[in-house]
Amino acid sequence: MAAPALADERVAAGPGGRARRGPGHRRDHLVGALLVAPALVYFLVFLLYPALSALYYSFTDWNLRSDANWVGLANYADLLFDDVKYPHFWTSVRVTLQYTLIAVPLTLVAALAQALLLNAIRRGANLFRLLLFLPVVTAEAAVGAIWRWLYDPQYGLINTLLGLAGIPGQNWLNTPELVIPALAFIAAWQCGISMIIYLAGLKGIPGTIQEAAVIDGAGPWQRFWRVTFPMLRPTTFYLLVTGVIAALQVFGLVYVIFSGNGRSVTGGPEQSGLTYVLHLYLFAFRYDAMGAACAMSFVLLVFIVIVTALQFRFVRQEAS
Repeated sequence: MAAPALADERVAAGPGGRARRGPGHRRDHLVGALLVAPALVYFLVFLLYPALSALYYSFTDWNLRSDANWVGLANYADLLFDDVKYPHFWTSVRVTLQYTLIAVPLTLVAALAQALLLNAIRRGANLFRLLLFLPVVTAEAAVGAIWRWLYDPQYGLINTLLGLAGIPGQNWLNTPELVIPALAFIAAWQCGISMIIYLAGLKGIPGTIQEAAVIDGAGPWQRFWRVTFPMLRPTTFYLLVTGVIAALQVFGLVYVIFSGNGRSVTGGPEQSGLTYVLHLYLFAFRYDAMGAACAMSFVLLVFIVIVTALQFRFVRQEAS
């Protein structure tokens, strides 16, 4: 004998034999709409509306205080082709690309090395995992202050350790050739998120595969290159894509490091640390050129989309 259906779940037959939902179905729709509403409001008010506003202002001459004057594509043309009006635009592009090319591989190598060490630890793994993840959750202001001291040419710990080893110290943040490697090293130090993702990938490799490789006589190095690393290729591809996107938008750490002690933010000596987003910030809030800053943001958006598409087109084939 079938159990009686609840009254609010019955489906009545409407005109023409069509099914007509009961009040319970409408109530589910209402509950679902209420649950989605906060996220929808957040998306519309804090994401979509600012993005559309920035797109409009990218076609204007605007300084936040006066009315915006429509100039069409002039901001984009000046940024790309007018070296007199915007002399450091291509410098910021070059600096950002150099940082990305150094920081992303260095971060992936550091994260994979830490994940391999944690995966091999049997006791105290949670403690070491917490210690290695702390740089990620540390405030950027604190990170910048710590690394300014570490890189200090006279009193910094790094030069002190180099001196003990008989290696001459360096003026890390005031030598143009050393600024990008110094910043990339900090990025590698903050590789906690990538380390956790790599560790999850290592945990997902079946132990039977490693055991079979051991039986076949493969050593640790052979097992890494022939078994472990190939099975981590999808993880590496994901971290590569997200790492490149993050590196192209680096801002907070660079701003903190090069604005310490009341110094004016110029991106270091000879603009050697003038990253793209730092340059964008200077246009928006230092040079009173919010229209040009909005144009820079959409140039960056298009570039990120192109780079990501190229990675999916060429790199993913190797990772799959």
